[in-house]
Amino acid sequence: MKKKLLKYILPVALLTASISLYALKTDTSVVPDADNAGLTLPAGFGALKVAELGAQARHLSVTPQGDIYVKLARPKDGKGIMVLHEGANGKAEVTAAFGNYGGTGMYIKDGYLYASSNTEVFRYKLNDKNQVIDPDKPEKIITGLKAGRQHETKSIVLDNAGNIFVNIGAWSNSCQVVDRAFHSPGVEGCPILDSMGGIWEFKANKLNQSYNDGVRYATGLRNVVGLDWNQQDNQLFVMQHGRDNLNSAWPELFNVKQSAELPAECMYALKKGDNAGWPYMFYNQIEHKKIQAPEYGGDGKKEADAKYLEPVAAYPGHMAPNGLLFYTGKMFPEKYRNGAFIAFHGSWNRAPEPQKGYFVVFQPFKDGKPSGDWEVFADNFSGSAQKSASGRADHRPCGLAQGSDGSLYVSDDSKGTIYRIVYTKK
Repeated sequence: MKKKLLKYILPVALLTASISLYALKTDTSVVPDADNAGLTLPAGFGALKVAELGAQARHLSVTPQGDIYVKLARPKDGKGIMVLHEGANGKAEVTAAFGNYGGTGMYIKDGYLYASSNTEVFRYKLNDKNQVIDPDKPEKIITGLKAGRQHETKSIVLDNAGNIFVNIGAWSNSCQVVDRAFHSPGVEGCPILDSMGGIWEFKANKLNQSYNDGVRYATGLRNVVGLDWNQQDNQLFVMQHGRDNLNSAWPELFNVKQSAELPAECMYALKKGDNAGWPYMFYNQIEHKKIQAPEYGGDGKKEADAKYLEPVAAYPGHMAPNGLLFYTGKMFPEKYRNGAFIAFHGSWNRAPEPQKGYFVVFQPFKDGKPSGDWEVFADNFSGSAQKSASGRADHRPCGLAQGSDGSLYVSDDSKGTIYRIVYTKK
């Protein structure tokens, strides 16, 4: 009789133990800061400051073991990658630092940590705990990428087929003869597009690649900092930084308010060979039209050639989208599943109109495409409405990452604060 009872009791006990261990692993003891780290969030959400690095934290990646890899724009104490480890309360301490280069790109995929400088891309082998095995000996997979006086950062993302995509931003505002100068015309054919102003595709596992080894995957993109691979439709999505100086260079065509609102910051869904049209056009999100650039014969109203790619979503001008993340976690309510979070770094050139941005927004998606209006999700990184309007923000959101529990991490490249946003409503 005892043997028969044990036959049924033991499996139940083991199942119960497994469920308990799973609950322990997935349940979080993380408690938001009393002031939600100073952020304004939707009902049911909370936030905490995970760490304050005192450095310009750009993109970041989070492992299931609670390690956070953060890329710094410039090295701190000679190191450009910081490694943090979280305690049970969600607060993290720096446990290591390596890499003698600054930059932006940071991505974990298939047992490697990928990181970029402004001219190269490296990868580091990870062990089974997602720790870098030899931080002093990275593999250089891409080298010789061009970087100019502006838009020099190299954001990166990988697909599911062993390819890595790299943004190579154009050093120019609109490919003028004299950059940002009054009435300076555009250079015929914009020769910098041969090596900048687009997304390049390389192999993720091949060493010492250069331009000749890569493919210009998409062109006509002035500068992309936020990008992500959409798993739902297996496609690359990017956020473009739109051009500046419409009013200061062409005041007879664009008034101050138009120059503050235009052009749109655009989201593009890219396929190989796409051309988004920079510098020959910009997108007017108010009229939902592609407009021919004044440097190339536009008058502020003339529509651009229809051959250029249409954005899948468009946002107010000059807010600088620096992070893009498709949310696939289960912590947040269902409405967020497979939608996009966008980190807007904030504007500098909307004056005398108020500056804007300094927040994280949510863009709903349906069947792999934007569906419905975007909404502000996390606000008050700047510290106050007055600081946002003046452009003197305390914090500027830059990178986005998803934790294994479904929480959302946000980096700040002003003071180096790392935020974690959780859903607390049961």
